[in-house]
Amino acid sequence: MRGLKIGTALGIPVRLNWTFLIVLPLFAYLIGSQIEMIADVMNESLGAGIDPAALAGGLTPWALGLAAAVGLFAGVLLHEFGHSIVAMRYGYEIESITLWLLGGLASFSEFPEDWKHEFWIAIAGPVVSIAVGAGCYAVFVLAPVGSNAVLFVFGYLALLNVVLAVFNMLPAFPMDGGRVLRALLARNQPHAQATQRAAAVGKAFAFVMGIVGLFNFQLLLIVLAFFIYIAASGEAQQTTLKAAFEDVTVGDVMTGREDLHTVRENTSVAELMSRMFEERHTGYPVLRGESLVGMVTLEDARSVREVERDAYTVGDVMATNVVAVGPETDAMTALQTMQENGVGRLPVVDRQERLVGIISRSDLMTAFNIIQTGGTPSIISGRRQIGDDPDVF
Repeated sequence: MRGLKIGTALGIPVRLNWTFLIVLPLFAYLIGSQIEMIADVMNESLGAGIDPAALAGGLTPWALGLAAAVGLFAGVLLHEFGHSIVAMRYGYEIESITLWLLGGLASFSEFPEDWKHEFWIAIAGPVVSIAVGAGCYAVFVLAPVGSNAVLFVFGYLALLNVVLAVFNMLPAFPMDGGRVLRALLARNQPHAQATQRAAAVGKAFAFVMGIVGLFNFQLLLIVLAFFIYIAASGEAQQTTLKAAFEDVTVGDVMTGREDLHTVRENTSVAELMSRMFEERHTGYPVLRGESLVGMVTLEDARSVREVERDAYTVGDVMATNVVAVGPETDAMTALQTMQENGVGRLPVVDRQERLVGIISRSDLMTAFNIIQTGGTPSIISGRRQIGDDPDVF
């Protein structure tokens, strides 16, 4: 998840997603507009002794609403650092922590598959939230009688951090409780199977959350339910793919050099357009000798006016910043590279930068389907030829 970097702590970049800039003032407004009601709840539940009328005048409700909202997100940030610190102790890399619409998100370079690692990483966040809540409660208890603003803010944060911890421990994968559930399931079953079962529970919880949010007009709960459902489905799919592609390399499933259509960089754009029409391709690897030097697509060719296409060559219009992989690259890494770069295919080059093939999503999905039905990389013969999917570039 992208966002504006605001700093680094413990070597981890901290970012703010643009949705955070919406939700922070929204939370501040909601707290400020209900400050007397919230104060009454705190008086009943904590015996706070707050005078609600003393908080209701002038700008005080909005100042306290902002202070409570900022404090809440500070607690969320500490929650994510709880996950991250434990993960780093186990040797996992944390790419960033981002605050956004639904709270915080720690981005891992890879998810742990050791159930013990995942269990302690997942549970660390709620433990930190409980600790933050306890710290806020200590300030609340020690605050002098009559300090209504301090009592309100720290009493509110004590309650909310505990609520945050409890809510996150619901077994709604991929929330913390769902990850704890997957870790426990993975003790005696394959990680992919544990993920599928935890994701099924998560999607059931998401459905219930969505219904409750719908009938109670709670938009945030509906958004959260949607996020949980999509995230659970996505991670379950990724885990299944990773398990299927274990020990499968790009070289096992790629379309080989002998089956590829290529062009030279000195080919005219007019000749390229003619070949595209005849061969029904919209993208070609560009070679100099046997070395890959670029990729050219129909859009590249269209950038040249028709009357000038004899004067321009492929080398003038091709893309040279090509993302490529080697035949020894594992298949899952290739798929992730496609997703990160928004492309449907990747050229495959050897260590001398010579083109040896192309791997596409179609190649990977064919291999996946064969593996799922009991096949192995050595018998995968259903590779799609480049002409079967001509418009992916």
